[in-house]
Amino acid sequence: MSAPSAAAAAASLPSPDLLSIARLVPQGSRVLDLGCGTGELLAHLIRERGCSGYGVEINDANVQACVKRGVNVIQLNLEEGLAMFADASFDVVLQIDTLQHLRNAEIMLRETARVGRMGIVAFPNFGHWPNRLAVLRGRMPVTRVLPYQWYDTPNIRVGTLQDFEALALKNRLKILDQFGLQDGKEVRWWPNARASRAVFRFQRA
Repeated sequence: MSAPSAAAAAASLPSPDLLSIARLVPQGSRVLDLGCGTGELLAHLIRERGCSGYGVEINDANVQACVKRGVNVIQLNLEEGLAMFADASFDVVLQIDTLQHLRNAEIMLRETARVGRMGIVAFPNFGHWPNRLAVLRGRMPVTRVLPYQWYDTPNIRVGTLQDFEALALKNRLKILDQFGLQDGKEVRWWPNARASRAVFRFQRA
């Protein structure tokens, strides 16, 4: 059997944004990935960073995709909470493009900090300058990170880096690191306007 081509290997890699987030996860961590989708990020962490753990996903097709990748997955509606998991039972709990879909977003943020010794959250940054410009023009933004029209979006919440800072303070979460992502590159200068995605690493204060 021939070795996979360079193009095939590259195609199997997570997106540049996900690779940047993956670097925040310490080697060998026990990971819980909430809203893990097809298991792409968790599979990468297991393969490249020696991690272990579980994904949590509700969509049937995504659960099947996780199984095909060899990722341990639990089919669970995150709106029901994480009562099945004990305090600090994981080193890292991920919520990557999950928070904006949840009705119980604030509760799940606290649960992330309870279940994990460290939480990592990433979400579309509505404060990114193209989004602001679209609103000034009287339209809701449609971008690579926010690709839906206002009437068919699965995002029930929008927020900015500054919004999350305020939410973390309200819930007594200690922010360990924060930055923006733009095309897979970290943005640390004025990220609330210059980055399409917000990333936070935090723990219970």
